[in-house]
Amino acid sequence: MGSAAASPIASLFIFSALLLLIPSAHSFYLPGVAPQDFQKGDPLQVKVNKLSSTKTQLPYHYYFLNYCKPKKILNSAENLGEVLRGDRIENSVYTFEMRKEQFCKVACKKKLDPESAKNFKEKIDDEYRVNMILDNLPVAVPRQRRDGGQSPSYEHGFRVGFKGSYTGSKDEKYFINNHLSFRVMYHKDPETDSARIVGFEVTTSSINHEYKQPWDEKNPQLVTCSKNIIQGSNVRQEVDTDKEVIFTYDVSFKASEIKWASRWDTYLLMNDDQIHWFSIINSLMIVLFLSGMVAMIMMRTLYKDIANYNQLETQDEAQEETGWKLVHGDVFRPPINSSLLCVYVGTGVQFFGMTLVTMIFALLGFLSPSNRGGLMTAMVLLWVFMGLFAGYSSARLYKMFKGTEWKKNTLKTAFMFPAILFSIFFVLNALIWGEKSSGAVPFGTMFALVFLWFGISVPLVFVGSYLGFKKPPIEDPVKTNKIPRQIPEQAWYMQPVFSILIGGILPFGAVFIELFFILTSIWLNQFYYIFGFLFIVFVILLITCAEITIVLCYFQLCSEDYHWWWRAYLTAGSSALYLFLYSIFYFFTKLEITKVVSGILYFGYMLIVSYAFFVLTGTIGFYACFWFVRKIYSSVKID
Repeated sequence: MGSAAASPIASLFIFSALLLLIPSAHSFYLPGVAPQDFQKGDPLQVKVNKLSSTKTQLPYHYYFLNYCKPKKILNSAENLGEVLRGDRIENSVYTFEMRKEQFCKVACKKKLDPESAKNFKEKIDDEYRVNMILDNLPVAVPRQRRDGGQSPSYEHGFRVGFKGSYTGSKDEKYFINNHLSFRVMYHKDPETDSARIVGFEVTTSSINHEYKQPWDEKNPQLVTCSKNIIQGSNVRQEVDTDKEVIFTYDVSFKASEIKWASRWDTYLLMNDDQIHWFSIINSLMIVLFLSGMVAMIMMRTLYKDIANYNQLETQDEAQEETGWKLVHGDVFRPPINSSLLCVYVGTGVQFFGMTLVTMIFALLGFLSPSNRGGLMTAMVLLWVFMGLFAGYSSARLYKMFKGTEWKKNTLKTAFMFPAILFSIFFVLNALIWGEKSSGAVPFGTMFALVFLWFGISVPLVFVGSYLGFKKPPIEDPVKTNKIPRQIPEQAWYMQPVFSILIGGILPFGAVFIELFFILTSIWLNQFYYIFGFLFIVFVILLITCAEITIVLCYFQLCSEDYHWWWRAYLTAGSSALYLFLYSIFYFFTKLEITKVVSGILYFGYMLIVSYAFFVLTGTIGFYACFWFVRKIYSSVKID
């Protein structure tokens, strides 16, 4: 009875892991790129990333708007994850020299044609933000803390513009943020004169610039460029057809105490650290309580049951057996649709492997946000390589069910889940493409994904399947009768639907607060970097799924119902239903999405996530129950 003994030990282990992680839940990550040292006067090149909005969730190319373009637009090297996320990193006209301040430098002058004025207005309406990067640091916009604290809090990226009206008029006008004041923080090395960049901030303003006629491209003379005008600018730059917009920028440098290694901290320290601790402690209490209950039920009932069953020596008593021992001749009878169950279990193993390895990498700090797209790339590649385990576990189970068409089973394992995923993804991608967004995955990348799937994943599933099929089948601890036994009438609370739905509540309850943070980081454009917490929550999820399935499975067998195979999978898997319902609730309470396409995108992606969650939790529940049933039936003497 490993489960009973393991629970307190497991919870102790989690608690000690917690204590280890407390100091490091935030601070530990490898900064991703090697530090770069800049001498005074070295050129600094600002790169531009996508325009993003939490209202539409559709990223756009920076040059989709009529901003100043360099002579030649160069695309920086990207990895698979960046493309999938819609990042498009390119060079820009904003260039500085290290530690040389510049004031009111002209980037360019643009005359807005109707098309670009319309685009600017739309993007201002949808609250788009511009994301820039300097030395791999994203630009941050300082803002007032809501709680009035001293330490600065940041937003990612600056707004394209804002809406407002002139004093005395009712009409709403659109204004563009055409003046950027950059501030670069650097940490100086005391021995040499070189410095490292540790911060990149911007404050924006809208100024209707005036200049001395005629306009001189090489040396434009602006009248509106004294400090006080820029700080208290009353005349704002309006966006409308045929308006002239002059883009300008300042840059100032400030020495800072922050070390290069911790320069990402300002981005990662979101304000709600406390909540995580409360949620973890809360989930742990639920889990400890549940584990205690499981341990109690299991130890008492099982030891009592097994002792009783093994004492029933006399013939008369043996005739009046009740409870789970009665179904020993049917409990290992293969379920209906057994090959489908094998496919789902195989896929779940693949998922579990991917999630576990990704989390370990993340814990070790390889997937920090400074390594853009690293998380996505790792997940895609790991998914592909875990095909080996999918094939293996699917084949082992299939052989145990005495299945004969192993090639067919392998094909299903290799294609079923990815095909469903890919078709949803394809439809969503077509929608994004229709909106001309840079979030659409280009044809080349689509091809690369298909190649990874057909060229690497499918062969690996076959290899795994072959290895699994070569091994001798798993032996059942008890013989299965020829004739299936009648199942007695079940009480209302033991009906499949009811017990399956009840089973999903606890695993979902254990993770739902962390889920809130993950959704916020995906949909509200924040960094998620609390893998320490996430790992603990993941372990809690595993334990909860396993325990709840075992308990419900035990009750089911006690009421002489031996159809446990699918029920075990669905009991834990039903937590995915609650996850999807929660994502609907989150959509209506937290997000301000108004566009139909954006809504479809949100629900499409949440459907994929819920489906994946179903496969993962279902498999955990299934294996826990499988182990438990084998354990109890092998420890009973059966004549």
